[in-house]
Parts: sequence; structure tokens; C-alpha cells
Amino acid sequence: MAAPSPIQRAEVVDRNVLDRIASWEGRAAPHGEPEGPIREGAGLTRATALRLFESQVLSRHLDLEARALRARAKGYYTIGSAGHEGNVVLGALARHTDPALLHYRSGALFVERARQVPGVDPVLDILLGMVASADDPASGGRHKVFGSEPLSVLPQTSTIASHLPKAVGLALFHERGKFLRLPLRWPAEAIVLCSFGDASVNHAVAQTAFNAASYVLHRKLALPILFVCEDNGIGISVPTPAGWIERSFADRPGIRYLAADGLDLAAAWDATAEAVAHVRERRQPVFLHLRVARLLAHAGSDVETTYHTLEEIAAEEAKDPLLRSVDLLCGGGAASSGELRDLYERARARVREAAAEALRRPKLSTAAQVVAALAPNSPERVRAEAARADYGPARSKLFGGEANLPERGKPRHLAALLSAGLLDLLAKYPEMFVFGEDVGKKGGVYHATADLQARAGPARVFDTLLDETTILGLAIGAGLCGYLPVPEIQYLAYVHNAEDQLRGEACSQQFFSAGKVRNPMVVRIASFGYQEGFGGHFHNDSSLAVLRDMPGLVVAVPSRGDDAVGMLRTCLAAARVDGRVSAFCEPIALYMQRDLHAPGDSGWCFPFPPPGEAVALGEPRLYDVPGEGVAGAPELLLVAYANGVRLALRAARKLGRRARVMDLRWIAPLPAEAIRREAAAAGGRVLVVDEGRRSGGVAEAVGAALLDDPPARLRMRRVTGDDTYVPLGDAWRLTFPSEEGILAAAREMLAG
Repeated sequence: MAAPSPIQRAEVVDRNVLDRIASWEGRAAPHGEPEGPIREGAGLTRATALRLFESQVLSRHLDLEARALRARAKGYYTIGSAGHEGNVVLGALARHTDPALLHYRSGALFVERARQVPGVDPVLDILLGMVASADDPASGGRHKVFGSEPLSVLPQTSTIASHLPKAVGLALFHERGKFLRLPLRWPAEAIVLCSFGDASVNHAVAQTAFNAASYVLHRKLALPILFVCEDNGIGISVPTPAGWIERSFADRPGIRYLAADGLDLAAAWDATAEAVAHVRERRQPVFLHLRVARLLAHAGSDVETTYHTLEEIAAEEAKDPLLRSVDLLCGGGAASSGELRDLYERARARVREAAAEALRRPKLSTAAQVVAALAPNSPERVRAEAARADYGPARSKLFGGEANLPERGKPRHLAALLSAGLLDLLAKYPEMFVFGEDVGKKGGVYHATADLQARAGPARVFDTLLDETTILGLAIGAGLCGYLPVPEIQYLAYVHNAEDQLRGEACSQQFFSAGKVRNPMVVRIASFGYQEGFGGHFHNDSSLAVLRDMPGLVVAVPSRGDDAVGMLRTCLAAARVDGRVSAFCEPIALYMQRDLHAPGDSGWCFPFPPPGEAVALGEPRLYDVPGEGVAGAPELLLVAYANGVRLALRAARKLGRRARVMDLRWIAPLPAEAIRREAAAAGGRVLVVDEGRRSGGVAEAVGAALLDDPPARLRMRRVTGDDTYVPLGDAWRLTFPSEEGILAAAREMLAG
């Protein structure tokens, strides 16, 4: 016997509901008072139960229609909510002003929540996503997500609970905004609703979020978040062991555990009402464990018979929450069999009519449309915001008086100017926060945040637990609240522990919300090598490849203190104006560097740039190095960044020929036009100094930019790091570009 197709199982599930409705013909309980309890002792009324059932039914028909659309090659998403419709109670009991980050099986919840806001048509909105229409209000046709600006549903594409850390961050910073009397994006009493599946709780990113929540409560801070685990007992084909979720979460420190039968509307209602009230009133987290079922396999493409027998599939279908809801309504005097049948078929007709309308709507038709929401760019507005200098009194207060303003001081090294620049920006932006490992009292491992906490206060500058996923999740949550987070990741190698929080969550938010939801941030990262052998590979990572590969991410790399301040101003301005996400990579070896050519020359110390000065996004810095005092066009262009800039300047001085050194400053967006222009001015001779690895390094991007529109007689060469981890001790010198190596390569190019 051939295995039934997903469509055939959909027909079975559909028929089961109609059969259960028909079974109550002539024997339903007499209609009771609409506002009376649906059954004795229940908090759910008959009228509300009937309304919830309609939302459950609409969600079910959306699942059925998704499969029908896919069968006609008209739909592109078939992960449905069948079996999870008990989450409808959350759509009623949580407010539409409670920000929600939802599991992908939240159809009934979404439909019910939409009743709170007139004018929102959840059926059409969901179908527009399924057919990838450009009119989809959630993502503009970029993905099928549950998202809605008027419903405060923040679009999520996560399937592994990677949205949980930012949900924790959102709850934390909502409360911190109240404490600091900052503008609030949601009402003061709002809570955060975050739902996910049972299999996802085992993922490291989910465990990070639960740990962070417990940590926050242990610190006696408010955290109004409702975690909702919709436990259907399976992750695609892998069963969740019976009792595992309860065993794992019943005794989590600081997180109250509540469980309910999510297949029973009345039971789910009572438990959810208790959970919502606890979170809202006590501002403490609850883990709500809803036991549900999974019908129609994982998705339309999932052949469930490869891991379940037909008998097992039928047994799961017998748990259908709609069957239980029919029994509850007919047995509780809320509706007759005929009334439920009419409701069920009206819902089917509504969904089919909406599907036909969705198919008439336009699709994305150009690449420009696809990427329009990815990384908004308003250069003039960003430039004006970066140069805005109307916060003089706030500056004077934080710096302790006009006489202490940093531009009145002597030239300083990178770490000192960075610290002053951060304090300057904390004065400019009351909504800015600086946080990470050791940034508080210690002032950072390299003192780049020295005195910030003492001057701006521990509510705005604070230490976090030692976990990069949590740090970035908190930052995303702060950005969602409308604030300007500046988290610090202690070393570039540590970013790899949490890089999906940047790629999969932070950088994708505007893309998957059609630009309606943003999480601006500037991530400060102590980076690169040249630390004289200290720390080995984990403290000397120069690879920017993973950052360069993140769509929309700004990658800033200052090599000197005044540039760091000017670039930081621009990154914060881009965050505020356009919602941009930036990685600000600071060269550790240059933090305390004072000299350039000789000990004591202070050639790498610079004055603090006063307010009003900034470095435009994508603008490099150029240095002309005359040869033997002779002016004229450069004979060689040296392209470098970070530590390589100082090395290139030292080598160029010894070259005895006219050279120009370009400090890229911005790795993304790469200043490609400037590279091509300066390469042409140097007669096509280009030497790239790249302290990253030879494979995947920045030099490859520079070379590609030149090859896209090469100057006449292009001749390019690279001096790069080796494809290796960095060893401990003096052996590091064998793997990094050196001044001597740069000089030798330059001489060979000029001799050729």
C-alpha cells in the first residue's frame, strides 16, 4: 500500500473535524448563558470559547490552503500550526501591545490577537506571506513569517529558538528604560511574549536565554517575559523523551513553571491567564509548558511515513485540539452541531477567497526590491546626525566641566580617545548603553571604557555575564526597544561563539520586516594580532571573513584614535537614523601605541576631534609618503587597515620612492571606487597589506574591486597572514605581515 501524500492526510484531518461536529447532531447541550463558564469551575466563558474556536478553525483552514497552494505550485510555505491551535488563548489573554516573538506554529494565536486591532485581516496577511507577495505586510514577500506592526508581533524566521536571547534583552531593556525615564516603545505594563517548540529548548542558544533570565532574577532585576514552550513531543522526526521538558524546567531558578493541556481550551485558558497575570504584576518570568500535538507532519514536504506508521499518525490525529474544542462547545452549551458546521465552512470560504486575492497581488520583481529593506542608507542624514553638536551642557556634566573636555587635552593614544569618544556619545544619546564583559568598574581589559561607569552610571554602563550570545541578544533587545546599544565582545575570536545573533537575527531584522522593525547597534570588538606573542590564537584573531559575509553589516576598522572617534560617531548616527548594525573592530596592539617611527616621537597620538567632526561611512584615509623629498604622483599604492597601516607607513618611509598609503577604515562597505581611483593614480601598482589570513582575507575583496574595473597596467601583490591559527610566543612573527616583508614586496614591485 502506497504511503498517503501530505494532501491525503490533510483531507483526513479535515474530515475528522466535520465528522466530530456531525456526531453531536441532536445531542448538544442546550444553549447556556453566553457569559457563563463553558464548564463548571472554568474561567473561560461560552462566548469566548466560541470566538476562540473560530480563530482555531481559521488557522486550520490556512494550513489546509497552504498545502493546496503548494500542490498547484502557487505557495511556498507549508509549516503549519495544526495541532498547536491551543495557543489561541495567548492571542486573547496577552495584549496586542505586548511585544511578541513567536514560534512558527502560531497561526491561531496570530488570528486571535488580530481581533484586538480593527482593520487587521490576519487571514489575508498570512496568505500574502505564503504566496510571497510584495504586499505581505510582515516581510514584503521576503519570507513567510508571523509579523505585524500594529499587533506588536516582531517578525521571526528562527527555527532553533535563536530569538530567545533577544526576547530576554527586550524585556530587560523595557524595564531599564522605565527606570531611566526614557521613551518607551510599548506601555509601561507591557510584557514580552516568546514562544518556541519543545525540540528547540535543547539548543545552546535557548539554554543561553534561560540561563540569562535566571541570572537577571538572581541579580534581583525585573524581567517581564512569558516563555511559552509548545510541546508536541517531536522535533521533525526525533521524539522528545516523555517528561523531559518538565524535568528540565520545573525547578529553574527564578523562572516559575506552569503546565497545561494545550489541547483543552478551558485548561489552557486558566493556566495562561495565571501565567500572564504573574508576569505582568510581578515583572518576573514564567515558563508556560503547553502540551500540544503535531498534525500534518513537520511540513508539507515531510514524508512522515518514513519514521511513523500509519497507526501512529492516526493516533496523533485523534488528539486534534479542534475535536476537543467541538466537544467542549457542544457539551458546554455554547453552540449546536449545525452552528459549528456553518462556522467551519464559512471559515473555509473566507480562507479560499483570501487566497484567490493573495494570488492576484504583485510579487517582488527586481533585485533592488529584494534588498531595499536590508540596509537602509541615508548618507546626508547620517552625516548631519554624526556632526550634530547640540549637547554641550550634557558633555560638560559628564566630563566634569568645560576645562575637562577632551578636545582641550593633549594628543592621546587610541584607547584614551576611544574612552573619551564613548563618554562623549553617552552625553549625546541618553538612550545609549555600553555593556559587556569587564566594561564597568575595570574599564575594559584594555581600559577603553575607563571611567565610563563612574561618570554615566551603572544603569547605562554595566558588566554582563560572560556569554557572547547573551551580550548580543541583550543588544538586539535594546535596539528593538528603540535604544542605542554598544555591546563589547572582548576578542574577535569570541564573536564566533555567537555570530548567528548578528547574521541570523540582528542583520536580518529589517530585511524580514520590510524595514518596519529595526535593532540598531554598534558592536565593539577588540581585534587582530601583533600582541608580541601574548594569548595565542584566541586573543590574536585577525579574520574578518565572517563579518564581511553578513548582509548589511557595517564593518569599521579604525587604526588611530581620532579616526576611531569620528567613525564611532558615524556608526551611532547610522544606527539612529537608519537602524544599521555595525561591527567596530579595534586593533588591540594599537590601543596603547604612542609612537610611529621612533621611540618617543608620539607619531601615533592624536588630538580628540571636537563635536561636529566625523568620518563619513566608506571614506578611507590617505597618506602621501614623498620619496627623497620629491613631490609628484605616487609610484605605488599600499592598501592596509588596522595594524597594517602603521607597518605600511613605516615601510613606505624607508622605500625612498613616492608612495601613497590608503587606510581603508571601512571594510564593509569597502571603499571600492577610492581603491580604483588611487590605483590608477599610482600607475596600477597596488600592494595590499592584509593581516588576516591569505584565504578569505580582505585582500581578496580589494583584488575583486580592482578587477571589476581595472586600471591600465594593473599589477597587484599581497602581503598577508598565513592560513593558520596564531601560536603562542615569538612564533607569531612567522605568520603575520612584517615591516620588512612589506618593504621587500614594495621594492620588488617598483623594480619590475
